[in-house]
Amino acid sequence: MANFYTDNPELKFHLNNPMMKSICELKEHGYRDKDTYDYAPVDYEDAMDSYDKVLEIAGQITADVINENAEGIDKEGAHCANGRVDYASGTKKDMEAMVKAGLSGMTMPRVYGGLNFPITPYTMCAEIVAAADAGFGNIWSLQDCIETLYEFGNDDQRKRYIPRISEGETMSMDLTEPDAGSDLQSVMLKATYSEADGCWLLNGVKRFITNGDADLHLVLARSEEGTRDGRGLSMFIYDKRQGGVDVRRIENKLGIHGSPTCELVYKNAHAELCGDRKLGLIKYVMALMNGARLGIAAQSVGLSQAAYNEGLAYAEERKQFGKTIIDFPAVYGMLATIKAKLDAGRALLYQTSRYVDIYKAYEDIARERKLTPDERKEQKMYSKLADSFTPLSKGMNSEYANQNAYDCIQIHGGSGFMMEYPCQRIYRDARITSIYEGTTQLQTVAAIRYVTNGSYLATLREYETIACAPELQPMMIRLKTMTDKFEACINKVKEEEDQELHDFVAHRLVEMAADCIMSYLLIQDATKAPELFNKSANVYLDMVEAEVEKHADFIQRINKDKLAYYRK
Repeated sequence: MANFYTDNPELKFHLNNPMMKSICELKEHGYRDKDTYDYAPVDYEDAMDSYDKVLEIAGQITADVINENAEGIDKEGAHCANGRVDYASGTKKDMEAMVKAGLSGMTMPRVYGGLNFPITPYTMCAEIVAAADAGFGNIWSLQDCIETLYEFGNDDQRKRYIPRISEGETMSMDLTEPDAGSDLQSVMLKATYSEADGCWLLNGVKRFITNGDADLHLVLARSEEGTRDGRGLSMFIYDKRQGGVDVRRIENKLGIHGSPTCELVYKNAHAELCGDRKLGLIKYVMALMNGARLGIAAQSVGLSQAAYNEGLAYAEERKQFGKTIIDFPAVYGMLATIKAKLDAGRALLYQTSRYVDIYKAYEDIARERKLTPDERKEQKMYSKLADSFTPLSKGMNSEYANQNAYDCIQIHGGSGFMMEYPCQRIYRDARITSIYEGTTQLQTVAAIRYVTNGSYLATLREYETIACAPELQPMMIRLKTMTDKFEACINKVKEEEDQELHDFVAHRLVEMAADCIMSYLLIQDATKAPELFNKSANVYLDMVEAEVEKHADFIQRINKDKLAYYRK
């Protein structure tokens, strides 16, 4: 019987990363909960066993329920009537199965009914679910919005709201509006404080809200009258039980049909402030978006896994010219490339999630006591690494998901264009990953400062010092040459002293950084588990070596005079 966790040993490999020992110790505060909760781990081994068992349960539910319902949900979709959303029948069954298994509020402390899991095993669960149905993955994984409420809400809000999410209620983040998509500074949903009602009242329209009829909403609204920039925005908590928000419509989308994307109308909706006024965009949305972007990276890796599974299964069965098509170089070359991108993207995803785990654990500890100087230094380091790796992980994995889904259809040939094969759903679902929660272009904007300030280069030079298997040493030499070319391109762009040129080649520089980082991570993985990663490490390095060379050649040739050919 299939299991979406145990059938992919690469997941357990990443779960058992050595960094997890520190993560568990920090997250569990020295395993102090063992004296209060009988299900709390007593030590590192017990914690890891718990993560493994929960992921196995999630993998089984994903195979038996979510995967089986995916096609029906895609065809049925969600419905809107009388201002409310009615999920597809399969979505309701999926949610019931996940809630019954206790897979809600996974990262929340046990005092609020959560499992107190680190981000890494939770992210693995999100990947597993997305591999079966990316649309349902959106609904289920939005539970991670509770991280922002936990981090910035007050004690009373935590006590009232977090247990509800742990019991299976749903969440949404209501950010975008008809005239405020990527430019969230333009948000105009109005928030006014009512002395009579003793709460804030929200009025206006939100658009493109994933799971917009959720039980609890985190809402970005303009609290400071007369302002028009980010400094006038605050974050609010809206509880659907209070009423005041109706779903005007569900968008008719290309993919992720099970996930209702809603237009919402706020009419004197009662809400309460989350955190401090004026910090909604500057502080809280940034934290919310970083979590969401890691989630989309996980969703993208899940879709890449699904594309690989479908392409491989079809290629092993389909016969042409007297043999299975997997024996043709054109086909096995595509499959090897899909797998290499999948393994490289997954390595980047979980390196990022581990960085997030450590700095968030220190943030949690800092709520109870003052951090030592060494702890503050470590927190700052991992926070910086998480901030720099998150846009790479989201940007590259979403692009890979699209490329891999495209190649999966190509492997199917004419059959891939027919609606009865899952690859067409994977292809449609993948397309949104490089758009929502910040387009790939916006991920470049977020990442480019880590190119120019030397952060990525410093990380790469550190990776050069990590020992690898002797048989992989020639690859390390090639990779160092790639890193040298990356450094030369950075210097060239800086010497030009032209901001337009800098912006024009930014995506090439960011991709070069990501290509080199993922190559090093794959070599490290292949050193520890050659049976899992040696093939992908070789295929991936061959692929990105050519990509780095292409980008380097372009950057060395381009100058501000040549930009005239690209302008309108």
